[in-house]
Amino acid sequence: MRKQVVGFLAAFIITAMVALSMLVVGVNAASNPNGVAASNSPAAASASVSTTSNSSQAQIAQLQAQIAQYQAREQQYQAALNSDNQQLSQASQEMAMVQRLLTYLQQRGLIQIDSQGQIMVRGE
Repeated sequence: MRKQVVGFLAAFIITAMVALSMLVVGVNAASNPNGVAASNSPAAASASVSTTSNSSQAQIAQLQAQIAQYQAREQQYQAALNSDNQQLSQASQEMAMVQRLLTYLQQRGLIQIDSQGQIMVRGE
């Protein structure tokens, strides 16, 4: 029975402390003279629309121009990447053809390739 009373008192004290801290934060927020209107309130929305100035419009235009430049640069990079991929594919095909040729010549006994990769032509 004594453990239950101690547990109840501990829970009551902790709950009271949490409630008191919430009350203090709420009072502090309500009495703050530097408060900010909620961003989704109609008053805040109309105030933000009316305070948009020419400098912010110019900044928006500048940022849009910068985005257009980045998009153009991305297209250039994409074109360069596609070109490089085509060259790589062509080089890979040529390398495969050379390997097939060397294998064919080696099988026919016309060349010999040592462990160092040097090719010796057999003359008969």
